[in-house]
Amino acid sequence: MSFPRTLGELRRSSFSEQRLRHRTVKSELRENLICRLQKHDGQVIFPGIVGYDDTVVPQIINAILSRHNFILLGLRGQAKSRILRALTTLLDSQTPYVAGCEIRDNPYAPICRRCREEVARIGDATPIAYLTADERYVEKLATPDVTIADLIGDIDPIKAARGGHELSSEFTVHYGLLPRANRGIFAINELPDLAGKIQVGLFNIMQEGDVQIKGYPIRLALDVAIVFSANPEDYTARGKIITPLKDRIGSEIRTHYPATVDEGIAITAQEAWTSRNAYPLHMPTYIQQVIERIAFAAREDKKIDKRSGVSQRIPISAMENVVSNAERRAISNDEQTVVPRVSDVYAALPAITGKLELEYEGEMKGADHVSRELIRAAIAKTYDEYFTGANTQQIVQWFDLGGEVQLSDSVSAVDALENLKEIQGLLEKLGQLNISQKDSPEQQVSAAEFILEGLYAHKRIGRSEERVFKAGEKKPEPQREKPFDAEDRPYRQRRQFN
Repeated sequence: MSFPRTLGELRRSSFSEQRLRHRTVKSELRENLICRLQKHDGQVIFPGIVGYDDTVVPQIINAILSRHNFILLGLRGQAKSRILRALTTLLDSQTPYVAGCEIRDNPYAPICRRCREEVARIGDATPIAYLTADERYVEKLATPDVTIADLIGDIDPIKAARGGHELSSEFTVHYGLLPRANRGIFAINELPDLAGKIQVGLFNIMQEGDVQIKGYPIRLALDVAIVFSANPEDYTARGKIITPLKDRIGSEIRTHYPATVDEGIAITAQEAWTSRNAYPLHMPTYIQQVIERIAFAAREDKKIDKRSGVSQRIPISAMENVVSNAERRAISNDEQTVVPRVSDVYAALPAITGKLELEYEGEMKGADHVSRELIRAAIAKTYDEYFTGANTQQIVQWFDLGGEVQLSDSVSAVDALENLKEIQGLLEKLGQLNISQKDSPEQQVSAAEFILEGLYAHKRIGRSEERVFKAGEKKPEPQREKPFDAEDRPYRQRRQFN
């Protein structure tokens, strides 16, 4: 499809002058959102956002319908940046602007001096270019060293010298990020990190809709939707949002972590890189649940800092490491299918330990120890989901009678399965996981190891660091207390001195 390339062609096209002249970015977001809501075709408003359908998304819809600037408040790894970037799906696919303009001026209502003079000089011959929806999104990570010049702009003496302009001329302005986001969405991540005096610079654009540059009488009536993200704990940890700025933000929306394990699994499956080209992957459901429950267990553990949060990136990174370790084993043993095991979850410790902020008690034990406890707790809870009420006494008894088996994370499935067949009653329990003895050795070994790890997590059998499963440690019987005998305790008489 060819688009008009001059202002005259634009006037005669479907791009209505009345529509473009008077519709702001917030009105554009609102109108396109209403069209999407009216379709009732099951299309999601924000693709790729999982678990927020009944909580966060309705509040964002209300903010857009109200034409508000808004802020997303939430701990790390709660998809705040993804949501802000998804707002571009509510913008028009193509938007005309005056070609060569740094602030993407509306050809029907230009605000910068260069575009006004060009339209007045050549009229309908003014060249027109187009912006895609993604090009209309500008994002800035707030840091303490950000200046007003970075956000708003500054006077450029070099431009003045080369063009022979006065310093107060608009032709000498070097525009910052905010003017360059004109007719689009401007997002600031981690807003509390922005210095207070810089936050003050956002007042005019948010309330009056214009900016002033360097104290000269240069005013730009920008058309921009401003959105923010912030971690609520950063208000006191690193900085804070000043009160007048908070007052100008129309809506404050709280994000959250997945409410259920299934929601977490859906997010991890969407984000983790598991589609490898080397070998086909079979990911058991119980392994997915174990990986996801690590994050759920961490969010409840007292040894982990709740204020910092436990990012959803933990199960995502862990999943990728689990698949990689299983892939390494399949390649080494020339297996045809990659089937992760619980031992691969322990091999993914490097993807977990660095993402946990520990409290004092956790620091004393160490991140590695805490992470192993989390994995063990996740295995125990997942095991209960499949084997509550199941009789596994025959398996435990085999170990109590002196049986031992070693399951290295690098041993082939065929060799491991031969060892596992010796354990009485173990392979018969695979049906609880919808695995039969007709399935591949890789699947049988993965399921059998999960059962053994579940029994170990419940302390019914033991396991060494070399992954040798054996009988659990017997608790010593409590000794009967010996009756008090005066001869067993020397008595010392207290002497009183007068």
